[in-house]
Amino acid sequence: MSIRHEQKEQRRALILQSALDLFIRKGYGETKVADIAKAADMSMGLLFHYFDSKEKLYEELIRIGCERLKMDFNFINESPLAIFTATAEDLFDMISTNPSAAKMFVLMENAQHLDSLSEDLKEMLTEADKLIKKSIPLIVKGQLLGEIKQGNAEALAVAFWCSIQGIAQYIALHPETPCPNTKWVISILENREVD
Repeated sequence: MSIRHEQKEQRRALILQSALDLFIRKGYGETKVADIAKAADMSMGLLFHYFDSKEKLYEELIRIGCERLKMDFNFINESPLAIFTATAEDLFDMISTNPSAAKMFVLMENAQHLDSLSEDLKEMLTEADKLIKKSIPLIVKGQLLGEIKQGNAEALAVAFWCSIQGIAQYIALHPETPCPNTKWVISILENREVD
């Protein structure tokens, strides 16, 4: 990769990071392009060279967030509890090592409440929101195997995913906070009853 191309990629990443920080602190409506340019230490003209508008910049962040939330739960021979454990470990590792990851959780949650999004973005967010629904069959399988506690599978999925969402949001606002132990979150699902 050429030095010029690398510099362009670094500038683009800086713009995205600056915008992400501002969008979660000030909100989409209160964030101005001038704010983003100032935070990225560049002119508005240079920023517009990378993104045509604040909307396009926001859309790119949503696309990145949706891409990171794509998870496939079609593991035929794996333990459902092991899949949830690995997923939580991966997410907590990502949050611990990359401060932007926690902020993406906040951005994605806030985006769910914006009416002004394009239909394309609304569709992407709907797909990302299906994570709970996609995990229900895996919970049911785990219940049948005795790994996951009995109870309403959808309610268990909500408890699991919302705890991760809440943890990520808290860490985004308080970056010095350590991630909880994965086992604590897994205990929401794990069947601890003794036979």
